[in-house]
Amino acid sequence: MDFKTKARELVSRMTLEEKVSQMRYDAPAIPRLGIPAYNWWNEGLHGVARSGVATVFPQAIAMAATFDRNMMYDVASAISDEARAKYNEYRKFGETGIYQGLTYWSPNINIFRDPRWGRGHETYGEDPYLTGQMGIAFIKGLQGDGKYRKVDATIKHYAVHSGPEKLRHKFNVRVSQEDLYSTYLAAFKSCIREAKPAAVMGAYNRVNGEPCCASPTLLQKILREEFGFDGYVVSDCGALSDIHTHHHKTFTPSGSAALAVKAGCDLNCGRTYRWLKRAIKRGLVKENVIDRAVERLMEARLRLGMLANDCPYDAIPYEVVSCEKHRMLNRKMAQKSIVLLKNNGILPLTKPGTIAVIGPTAEEKSVLLANYNGTPDRYATLLRGIQDGYDGTVLYARGCDFSHTDKKLHKNTEHPLREAVIVAQKSDVVVLCLGLNPTMEGEEGEYGTDGDKKSISLPASELELLREIKKTGKPIICVHVSGSCMSLVEVDESCDAVLQCFYPGAEGGNALADILFGKVSPSGRLPVTFYRSDSDLPPFKDYSMKNRTYRFFKGEPLYPFGHGLHYAIVREKWLSETEVLVENQGGMETEHTVLRFAKTPSHDLIGFKTVRLSVGESVTVAF
Repeated sequence: MDFKTKARELVSRMTLEEKVSQMRYDAPAIPRLGIPAYNWWNEGLHGVARSGVATVFPQAIAMAATFDRNMMYDVASAISDEARAKYNEYRKFGETGIYQGLTYWSPNINIFRDPRWGRGHETYGEDPYLTGQMGIAFIKGLQGDGKYRKVDATIKHYAVHSGPEKLRHKFNVRVSQEDLYSTYLAAFKSCIREAKPAAVMGAYNRVNGEPCCASPTLLQKILREEFGFDGYVVSDCGALSDIHTHHHKTFTPSGSAALAVKAGCDLNCGRTYRWLKRAIKRGLVKENVIDRAVERLMEARLRLGMLANDCPYDAIPYEVVSCEKHRMLNRKMAQKSIVLLKNNGILPLTKPGTIAVIGPTAEEKSVLLANYNGTPDRYATLLRGIQDGYDGTVLYARGCDFSHTDKKLHKNTEHPLREAVIVAQKSDVVVLCLGLNPTMEGEEGEYGTDGDKKSISLPASELELLREIKKTGKPIICVHVSGSCMSLVEVDESCDAVLQCFYPGAEGGNALADILFGKVSPSGRLPVTFYRSDSDLPPFKDYSMKNRTYRFFKGEPLYPFGHGLHYAIVREKWLSETEVLVENQGGMETEHTVLRFAKTPSHDLIGFKTVRLSVGESVTVAF
């Protein structure tokens, strides 16, 4: 009996009340049918999240900067190993609670259209093709390949969702059909067709008037009929109650529940589906629609081997959690995610001497972990990595905090700027660690804020620090940490080298040291455009792609999409539209990713391949 048939048979034995209960994310047990209680909510954006110790890989935007499908697959496979190992132990308690299951609400494949959006670092950047390719690799690595699924991947947030965070519960996105299909839905389409994710999560907002989690256009016409999706749909948390409380498309919870389930939303993260029995009594929805949803959910649990005793993934041991193999993979991914934006020849640092490590991100643990993260059992801050990886002397000063300039600090608090100047004066070179931490860009309410940035300018305290260190006359290497584009114009003008770290994971400091001291050549490339100032940005609420991202931006960026330098001298010579000769003309061995763009007005990325080149080596890359 196949999974669909078995699910149908199982649901046929349920009462209406039992069926409705299984459409909640915190589904109760049905003992008489041998179905244990199960909580569907689990997070695995860049490692098993919110479930204790786990390998914390670089944030999604950082992994996108590698342009490496194979490594993305390996990372996702490691994440799903740890997920299974934890589940195998948790279920011994007789049930699995929140963040202890196998249905993962990752990856986030929304397009990072505006750098002010707080959740952009959860995505794979601004390009639909790159997003789709990295998403496909991640989904396949999570789900595995066999009779049973290893874990379920859930692509989100469907659809046309990328801020403003503060308005997401009531916002109506007006979008053209061209932008809808060529930008906002492109990655969903490719992921569904090529990786077959188990689930799709609906977004909070409306699209052209229809709430995403109750949209016949999005969920039925496009998702199932056009894209061929055959899995289950889950609402974002609380999104169904938004239908009546904020979107005002219905007047009651039962009306919202009926509207959503008829459109094709099978699972409710929230409480609205508690009203489905009343909706049936009122004639708003028929029971066979409920059956369809529960059958999809039961099929998913069967495909995960939850009700079987022959699932091979049940044998994955707890010892894989944060194991040495995953730690080394983590370090390598972090190395490849760092992008060298500028280098006047100062890097790599190969001579012993004295380094001053200065700045608010240097010893800040949160910049390693980003959001939707697990808990590392060991970690290397940027400072720690440099201290452990350097043979000379390392001096440290915080220099400033993220929010107040030295002059505006309270008179009785620590004033760290002068110490920074002192250690800079005592050093041969300064590694200046600037940027943001995840409390400054994230999800609405995550840190008591609306999540979005008001500006892409660096904090005033950091610009003050930069200017004072510049006055010392010492060479400056800026390590900029953020999950998004920031205006680095003054940094670029003032510093001898600039590195971009996109929240690099628990091994971030060690990976940075590997790059700074020349153990590895940097090979990351920007998955987003780095604009010069806020004036480059269209209105945040405008979802038109006009003058957004490298595909449509008419201005001159500071660092373009795809920018990234090496310690090697790499030259590309295109022999035809599908072949390119790549040569390492000197420096050191390096990886290099060739980007292939379409010869169209929007100059779309249509291919990328990574090669490793020794000094003097050349290779022909064919697309």
